[in-house]
Amino acid sequence: MAHLGRKLPIDPCKCEHVSLSMPSSRRMNECRPVPIRYVEPVFRPPSEADSLILPVTDGCSWNQCRFCEMYTAPQKKFRARDEAEVLGSIRWAAQVQGERVRRVFLADGDALVLPTHRLLAILTAIGEQLPGVQRVSSYCLPRNLRRKSVAELAELQAAGLKLVYVGAESGDDTVLERVGKGESFASTREALDKLAAAGIRRSVMILNGLGGPVFTQQHAEQSARLANATQPEYLATLVVSFPQGEARFRAGFPDWQPLDQQGLFREMEQFISALELQRTIFRSDHASNWLMLKGTLGKDKARLLAEVRQAIADPARAALRPEWARGL
Repeated sequence: MAHLGRKLPIDPCKCEHVSLSMPSSRRMNECRPVPIRYVEPVFRPPSEADSLILPVTDGCSWNQCRFCEMYTAPQKKFRARDEAEVLGSIRWAAQVQGERVRRVFLADGDALVLPTHRLLAILTAIGEQLPGVQRVSSYCLPRNLRRKSVAELAELQAAGLKLVYVGAESGDDTVLERVGKGESFASTREALDKLAAAGIRRSVMILNGLGGPVFTQQHAEQSARLANATQPEYLATLVVSFPQGEARFRAGFPDWQPLDQQGLFREMEQFISALELQRTIFRSDHASNWLMLKGTLGKDKARLLAEVRQAIADPARAALRPEWARGL
């Protein structure tokens, strides 16, 4: 995940109270424009670098993943933003940027935790006020979808939600339990299958090294099994890292040890070897990765494996990212 450091000025103007019983178009008309209020730090996927970042929640509704530091600051305590504020921010963006906005990313950690009717009101307002928008996307926890039917998700897709980023992290239940993910292979697969049935594209993230040396093989194999079972449109790997230290992570995984560079490459080789994908865009080019890999699986599987094996056999000749350039 990438950190969004840009701030926009905050205006003292606030939306008036708006009744949620009003039609969405009228609610939109009742809202004054309100500059987008960002609560730092703000994160978004690398591929959303040119998107309008629109917070609809603050923080993460789960926030118990011990590997994740994104929403642990006190000001990032989870709450849903008031709908009037969100609609006012959409109106403000329309006045300032208008048809120049092509993509919108709904922040923070799991916008899909909001009820379907709230999300539909937001998506409808984006469609009406920002007619140039071609794609709306958001992060999504599998648990966000347990109470949403495929029909509800299809409504969201029709209203403009075209892509969600799902941090699966691993397909292995033991690893998921050790890191406090609150999900399983089965719950993640169910969520990904629901999204596919609704026509929403899925970008799935796996954390290289999450299981350490003890669980590296089952982490690689079960993560590949999850991808094979769900055939996501996009698949990405990041290297697990702890800019704020490992204490929080080790509280639930005390015997964890980080994989060294060769261990990360060997895990990646196992993972890609086990993948049986038909048409998935694969990226391992996040700033945390030593080895940058890009391709479409399955047609580029042999090439990607050759690049990983070259890095294992002769790291000096591989196109590795220098240590100083790695980070979040």
